Amino acid sequence: MSTISQREKKLESIIELEKKLSEIQDVDVLLERILTETRRIVNADAGSIYVVSGDNHESLQIKYSQNDTQLREIPAGEKLPYLFFAFPINEKSISGYVAYTGKALNIEDAYSLDEKLPFKFNKQTDLTTNYRTKSMLTIPLKMASGTLLGVLQIINAQDDMGNVIPFDKDAELYVDHFASAAVQALQRAYNTSNMVKRMLKMSEFRDPKETYPHVDRVSSIALEIYDRWAYMNNVPEDIRHKFRDNLKIAAKFHDIGKVGVSDVILKKQFPRFNDEERAIMKGHTCIGAMLFYPPESDLDQMSIDVALHHHERWDGEEIGYPGYFDLQSSSTFDGAVDDCMTPYQIGCPVSVQRPLKGEEIPLAARIVAVADVFDALSHKRCYKEAWSLDDAFAEIQNSAGKQFDPEVVLAFMKVRERVMSILMAIPDEA
Repeated sequence: MSTISQREKKLESIIELEKKLSEIQDVDVLLERILTETRRIVNADAGSIYVVSGDNHESLQIKYSQNDTQLREIPAGEKLPYLFFAFPINEKSISGYVAYTGKALNIEDAYSLDEKLPFKFNKQTDLTTNYRTKSMLTIPLKMASGTLLGVLQIINAQDDMGNVIPFDKDAELYVDHFASAAVQALQRAYNTSNMVKRMLKMSEFRDPKETYPHVDRVSSIALEIYDRWAYMNNVPEDIRHKFRDNLKIAAKFHDIGKVGVSDVILKKQFPRFNDEERAIMKGHTCIGAMLFYPPESDLDQMSIDVALHHHERWDGEEIGYPGYFDLQSSSTFDGAVDDCMTPYQIGCPVSVQRPLKGEEIPLAARIVAVADVFDALSHKRCYKEAWSLDDAFAEIQNSAGKQFDPEVVLAFMKVRERVMSILMAIPDEA
């Protein structure tokens, strides 16, 4: 095949990838996918993606880092350590320089930089991980207006034999083309993210306990659980991509229905709820689901599933709620076709006819249930102190087969280290 034909074929495949990017709604999921696909396009062994951060947009914060060589050295199904750090946008680092100048850098050997250059390569990570960074292609992710969104850096291009080679002009062409489409997809995802944050801010105004760091942690932990669960169950890649994109957003809406609960109940601290107040509080699950009904997308449907059923119990015990709920009539029922339904009215107690049990509970809700309870246990609230992490993990594990899906708990326990890193990366606001 001629070089021109190869280039045309590669560009055609990039166009197909661009279509897939446009379907992704969550910013974090999109950033991770951009890094993965960029590396795949030019056969790069490793890479990182950074976003602009700081009150004055003066820093770069790492979002994702990938390294196939290091990944092969850990057990199958596991991920590399969860990284979180930021550094200033200036000329001293390679990524900082690209962000500062808005110009791409193609470096043949990071260890052989001209001493006259303002930036240096930090070898510390290589020394720590016993890795050798050589070729690097670093490009800014800029909107048409010139606004910088972040920086994409890919490392160690490889030939067909796995030898490290420089990034050639074709690689620059492919990455530049793909990055342009990636920025457009990012703009759309950021718009979605801002809309989600506004909705959640409204919920936080009503319930100070329902902070954005909490929902962000629940969302991130849920994604880690699902990734491990999907690996354990050999979920096909296309299904996995769609599910995790929807889950990352839907998980944030798990308690959005609290906007419809009276302040008298919502903000009560001591004494805790009596039976009627508790039944009214349970209505937040129904209200949350009603916000997304009728569903117009897979995301709407998953948001319904999560909001409505994240308080069900795997064992079907009666303390799980709200059980079978007909959104069209806003009524609870016991699951039978000809069942007598009990209407639910906002602000009134929920009459639980029969809780869901086992796999009757949607997978997304079973996952979010674990993430939500763990985060609530491990953080201080106005009505309790934070549990130790060991005690919080133990409680989740001890509840497997009772409150929680045992397979979901198994996946959760296998990503313990990443969960702990998420807690450190997303602390409660002071």
